[in-house]
Amino acid sequence: MTLSREDRNPVTLGGRFSRRTALGRAAGAGAAVAAAATLARSSVSKAQEGTPMTDATPASSAPTVLLVHGAFADASGWTGVITELQADGITVMAPANPLRGVSSDAAYLASVANQIPGPVLLVGHSYGGVVITNAAPQIPNAVGLVYVAAFAPDEGESVLALASQATDSLLGSALRPAEFPSGDPAAPGHELYIDQASFHEVFCADLPDDLAAAMAVSQRPGAETGFGEPSGPAGWKTLPSWAVIATADLTIGITGLRAMAARAGAITVDVDASHVVMISQPTAVADLIRTALGTLAS
Repeated sequence: MTLSREDRNPVTLGGRFSRRTALGRAAGAGAAVAAAATLARSSVSKAQEGTPMTDATPASSAPTVLLVHGAFADASGWTGVITELQADGITVMAPANPLRGVSSDAAYLASVANQIPGPVLLVGHSYGGVVITNAAPQIPNAVGLVYVAAFAPDEGESVLALASQATDSLLGSALRPAEFPSGDPAAPGHELYIDQASFHEVFCADLPDDLAAAMAVSQRPGAETGFGEPSGPAGWKTLPSWAVIATADLTIGITGLRAMAARAGAITVDVDASHVVMISQPTAVADLIRTALGTLAS
């Protein structure tokens, strides 16, 4: 696992955070974990003098980690990462991503995040990266973005457009269409699955055969409109970002992952894993989230 970043001068983002050399000075993930744990134990000041704390008042100013899954998967894919973070006392939520369209999915996620007291660190896998990119500008308490083998589009880009540029992705030829009721019998909706015979190789090559087979038959398809809908304003332009680069990713492809992370100015970590790095390497993913929390706490 290799942590890297582009050489550049510190840049202030959104007037609140700067991409300082904190990671280079920290003694690995342990320093970030310690910082995050210290922050998690700290109490926030009362919003108003004389106002008592209530059950609805946040007990700490540590960010809640909001984990967003992508297409062909569900929130259970975050189980290993959730276990790691909860063991450190980090508050985590992993809502269901509707997978019906970029704008509607982002609006739903923003509604979830905006009901969380205190700051929120958004973490997205695959298409979940598109969702957090679009949701972040709608979330006043968002403090950062973590892309886990994820799309990080710019405004006007779609998943299909980004995927068509990839030279090392096997996803396109493995997609299969299906219909679902749209409310109009004459115009059913369309969604996309990964062909079950190709699922293991394309999506999760480093998982055991039996687990991959179960995931293939339980995959959640994404609406075709979500793959073609242009992305809105990009949250990574105003918030600090981090990215896990899965070096054996055949779904998005490593060239696409690197290009999008570099454009976003993300601090990156290389992990030898398939597209479902959060399942096969949950500790590595949790470590980058801890690093992000530690940096935000400094």
